[in-house]
Amino acid sequence: MTLKIAIPNKGSLAIAASEILRESGYRQRDDPKQLTLIDTDNDVEFFYLRPRDIALYVGEGTLDAGITGRDLLRDSGAKADEALTLGFGRSTFRFAGPVGRYAEAADVAGTRIATSYVGIVRAFLEERGLDATVTRLDGAVETSIQLGVADVIADVVETGATLRQAGLETFGEPLLQSEAVLITRAGADHPAGFEVFRRRVEGVLVARGYVMMDYDIAEAHLERAVELTPGIESPTIAPLNREGWVAVRAMVPRAGSQRLMDQLWDLGARGILQTDIHACRL
Repeated sequence: MTLKIAIPNKGSLAIAASEILRESGYRQRDDPKQLTLIDTDNDVEFFYLRPRDIALYVGEGTLDAGITGRDLLRDSGAKADEALTLGFGRSTFRFAGPVGRYAEAADVAGTRIATSYVGIVRAFLEERGLDATVTRLDGAVETSIQLGVADVIADVVETGATLRQAGLETFGEPLLQSEAVLITRAGADHPAGFEVFRRRVEGVLVARGYVMMDYDIAEAHLERAVELTPGIESPTIAPLNREGWVAVRAMVPRAGSQRLMDQLWDLGARGILQTDIHACRL
């Protein structure tokens, strides 16, 4: 049975999702107007849909799984669960209002809130027992306060530059920290082939966060070197054709890997090599 996967059809989520799927060994479309693609080698069919609609199709069971934003999933109210966080498309969802007028989330009580994410805002208010009028606006909501439509807005905030231009500032705690997620239907058994799909994607995510470190070190300093590079389970250690020396290979986090190379050099390691990992299974 062919696995049916929904992919965002446009925007930053679409680009990043297609990249990670290509790295995972799946075919992806070359024409942005293409709506479906069948990868016969991997028995997967991809459907390119509006990011906001993906959770609904997956939640209804029309499609087996999909990639969308956590904010869109929560806002949809669809019966779908996160199966894997994907580490891209990160954003923060916050309240914003005129500079100096509001200080904390509780201050929105009794206000008019404009947002494109009514589901998220209403759930946030309900959890905290706050009463406010929530109005859905599609597209930019920053001008709604100036036009007298709303007192407060709730929106995705990246740099905050657009808000500052409109004379607004964020306040209170974030409503949601969002990122791209792989989703499946809530409460349903995963369809055939899904675990292979998830494992492939997860392998690419792990590979992106690690590099392979190779180096030669005197046995006298090996214990300390292994402390610096313990690897995922254990480093690979092999004798060299040089008395008292060994070769070490270990996966290490990409972040801080240059500093680690400096530490190994100071310890006496030589021939230190760092190489990218394109995929893995752990």
